[in-house]
Amino acid sequence: MYNNNGIPKKHLLSAQLDLSKFSQEQFRPATDEEKRQQDVMSKSTTFFKDGMRKLFKNPLAVISIILLAIIIITIIVAPMIVPYSYEEILSVDGKRDKGAKNLAPFEYSKMEQKYIDEGGERFPHIFGTDEQCRDYFIRVIYGTRISLLIGFFASIIVLIIGMIYGSISGYIGGKVDLIMMRIVDIIYSLPDMLIIILLSVVLNETLKFKSGTLLARLGTNMVSLFIVFGLLYWVGLARLIRGQILSIKENEYILAARTIGAKPGRIIRKHILPNCLSVIIISTALQIPSAIFTESFLSFCGIGVKAPMPSLGSLANNARAGLQSYPYKLVFPAVMICLIVLSLNLIGDGLRDAFDPKLKR
Repeated sequence: MYNNNGIPKKHLLSAQLDLSKFSQEQFRPATDEEKRQQDVMSKSTTFFKDGMRKLFKNPLAVISIILLAIIIITIIVAPMIVPYSYEEILSVDGKRDKGAKNLAPFEYSKMEQKYIDEGGERFPHIFGTDEQCRDYFIRVIYGTRISLLIGFFASIIVLIIGMIYGSISGYIGGKVDLIMMRIVDIIYSLPDMLIIILLSVVLNETLKFKSGTLLARLGTNMVSLFIVFGLLYWVGLARLIRGQILSIKENEYILAARTIGAKPGRIIRKHILPNCLSVIIISTALQIPSAIFTESFLSFCGIGVKAPMPSLGSLANNARAGLQSYPYKLVFPAVMICLIVLSLNLIGDGLRDAFDPKLKR
């Protein structure tokens, strides 16, 4: 039933409003501005997407990502363009060029200059050459490759072992947690440098890698470094994850998962570890520069990759002999180490600011 104005009449026992008692102005349609005010201000997103959005708002982190991307692209593309190998001794027309020793950047030897004058083409030595007549630029490129690969590979080892060990210890708790944490305390007390040296000596006598393989080129020193990272360096991440799980496992949704019969492995994988994602991302990102610096330090001390395979630390160590005469040889690997470590540290700080819930304002 409607009245003369076309408004529905209120039934006697109905709980609806009597619209005939209100003016049309009070029930006018909403304007576009009023409708927009009712819209949700932010779109639905995931924890990871929200963290990445905050990360890209950090100018230092963005600059570091761009710089690291340029370095990675360079070490991938440069060996395809530069015709020299990291172990190749320079020669001209099949004859060894003994005059191409310790050349300055973009300088040619007498044989190379004569070859160019006769109409030949010679790729420039961007960083010059070393004391054994090898192109220094390509050696720095391969040294950067080795350092980055060791850093990323070591961080993956630390992530896998630390995440598994910390998850088991924190979730089970009780005596198991007590025993596992005492093992962590014992591992913390072990001197890592001494173990690397001892393993290098032992593995050098016991392990024989097939010539030509990557492990043979790296040498037993680097294999021992990987083993030490797998044995010792995961304890920090394991403690962090264990502390997170001890607080998370008391929440109601974990109890609900247990009551419906979910297995411990599924609870850890689906409910607990995703809530530790910020700690995992931050710790892994900060572990990479630590591993790179450790490798560079060991290579500088002469316990690094096997010659002639270069690393940034071994290049810096070799440059010490001619520091007064050829200081640029130390500058190139040192600057590369600084750029990589600084970029990764700034990215790690940016990830911490973006993903750590305690730092959200």
